[in-house]
Amino acid sequence: MTSTNNDSKKLIALNKPKGYVVTRSDERGRKTVYDLLPAWAYDERWMPVGRLDLESKGLLLFTRDGQVGHTLTKPGACIKVYEIWVRGHVTDEHIVQAKRGVDSKHGLLKALVVEKIGMGGAKTKLKIVIDEGKNRHIRRLFGAMTDPKFGTPLKVLELKRVSIGSFKLDTESAKWRYLTSEEEEMLIGI
Repeated sequence: MTSTNNDSKKLIALNKPKGYVVTRSDERGRKTVYDLLPAWAYDERWMPVGRLDLESKGLLLFTRDGQVGHTLTKPGACIKVYEIWVRGHVTDEHIVQAKRGVDSKHGLLKALVVEKIGMGGAKTKLKIVIDEGKNRHIRRLFGAMTDPKFGTPLKVLELKRVSIGSFKLDTESAKWRYLTSEEEEMLIGI
């Protein structure tokens, strides 16, 4: 199967489930996101725009246009929204710290927005907005903070990207679709 009838398309959206590596091939034989896409996506070199780690899920975009990929990944180009579950008691002080940022060997890690949206036992559900994405950005940001009740590092248990720029995740897990021309225009101005 080929995508030649959709040569004008610039972006594909995939709802990545946990357990898939965002790479073209994996030396350890793990499942990759290309196992979820048609074979032509690999053959035609559709490349992921950014990453989600093995344990993360949610919206992942693909393009075969290097300029589009660069536009969407440069720091400050577009916001990314996540819903996460954190093990530990996230306090108002943690929220302030996450917005101010923490230094790491990967540079300053911070969030533009941090909102509590749920609680469950010793877990907190948060909405996080960032405008850049360093390696394991959100996991490292919260891992650098300590639960005041137990004295242990906060830990991101679940991470789901729900939107990139104006585009919101709208497919079932492990499903993909092309963005419409209107969605591409809103997202990248083409």
